[in-house]
Amino acid sequence: MASSTSLFCSNFFIPKSTRNTLPSTQFCLPFSSYIQHNHYKKFFPLPKVASVPYQPINFDYLQQEFNGHGVTFEEVGGSCMAKMELKNGSIATILLPSGLITSYKAPMWHGAKVELLHTAVSESELGDAIIQGGVSLNFNFQVNDDDGDVVSWSPSNWVLHNIKGNAEESIQVELINKGPDGKTGLKYIVTLEEDGLGSELEISNSNSSPLQMTGSILTHLTVSNPEATYAIGLDRSNYYIRPPFESEFILSPPDSSEDKGLEKTWKSSVKQFFSGWGTNNQNNEVEGSQSDSEDMIGEETDTYKQLKERISLVYTDAPRSFTLIDRGRRNSVLVGRSGFNETYLFSPGSSGIESYSKYAYICVGQAAVLQPIVLSSQNVWKGGQYLHNPNL
Repeated sequence: MASSTSLFCSNFFIPKSTRNTLPSTQFCLPFSSYIQHNHYKKFFPLPKVASVPYQPINFDYLQQEFNGHGVTFEEVGGSCMAKMELKNGSIATILLPSGLITSYKAPMWHGAKVELLHTAVSESELGDAIIQGGVSLNFNFQVNDDDGDVVSWSPSNWVLHNIKGNAEESIQVELINKGPDGKTGLKYIVTLEEDGLGSELEISNSNSSPLQMTGSILTHLTVSNPEATYAIGLDRSNYYIRPPFESEFILSPPDSSEDKGLEKTWKSSVKQFFSGWGTNNQNNEVEGSQSDSEDMIGEETDTYKQLKERISLVYTDAPRSFTLIDRGRRNSVLVGRSGFNETYLFSPGSSGIESYSKYAYICVGQAAVLQPIVLSSQNVWKGGQYLHNPNL
C-alpha cells in the first residue's frame, strides 16, 4: 500500500503552516506582486550588453560567517558547493557562484534516499569541468538607461547573503545579485523542507523605467526512462510547440549536434509528434499557421501523458501544479509554480535512450518566454517553483 500511495498523489500542493524558524514560502499560491504584462512580441530593439564583474569566493569568510544552520561548504574546482542537510535525510547542494542546484536527495517510503535531480559532468576542450542539468536560472533582463538605450544582462554570479532555519525543520539559503547599474535587486531563495525543495526569485526595480524579464527556472528530473514517465494534471491546457530552450545548463540529446543542428532534429520530431493526428481527432487539431517561422498551438488532451516521444511544449494556462510519475523508479514528484504564467515541459524521448543513462531525464520549467514579465518602476515581483516529494 505504501508504494501505491507514493505513485498516485494529489495534483494540488498545499503549503505547510508557518514555522517559527522560517516564514512560509507559500509556493503555488499567488505572491503579492506588482506585475503587468506586455503583449507578446517576437522582436525587440538591439540592446547593449552589460558586463557584471565576477566576484571571487572567500571560503574562509563563508565558513566563519555561515557555517551551521545545517549548511556546510566545500571547495570544488574553484567553485563553492553549499550542502543543505535536514535531520530527516533530505539533502540539497548549490554550486556558487552560478546558483546551480546540482542535487536534491529525498527520503522515500521504503526508507532509502533517492536522487530526484539529474546532473551530468563532462570535460571541455580546455579540460575544465562542465556541469549541466539540475535546477538553473536562465533569465535575461532589459531596461532603458538614462540615455534611452536598452541595456541587457543575464545574472550568473550569485553571492551568498544569508542563511536561515535549522537542520530539524527547514533551511533557507538566500543569494543576491545586482544589475550593472545597481538599480535592479535580485534575490534567489532556495528552501529545503522535509518534503520539498523551493526555488524563489525576487526582483526589485529601482530604475526610473520599467524592467523586462524573459527566461525560465529549468529543472532536470532524473527518471528511469522517458517511456516509463507520465505527466498528470496538464489535460485541457493550451500549449505552444517550441524548439528546446537554450541554456548553458540544459542537457542536449545526443543527436542534437548533427550537421544541420538542433533545428533539423526538432522539425523532424515535431513532424513525428503530429503524425498520429488524424482528421477524426478534432480535439487535437492544430490551430493557426504551421510554417517554420510560427509557433504551433494545441490543446493537451492526455490526462495521463506518457513522455516517450520527444516534445518541447510551453503551456500557457496550465494548473499551478502537476505530477510526474516514474513507473520504473516507483516514485513521483509534484511540480508547483507561483508568479509565472507559463510552464515548460521537455522530453528527449525514449528512442535511443538507455534506461538510467545520461539522457534519461525530463526537463520542466517555470517560464516567461512567450510573454515577457514587465515590472514597473519602484516595484517588486516574486515567482518560483516548488518540488514536492509525496513519497514519504
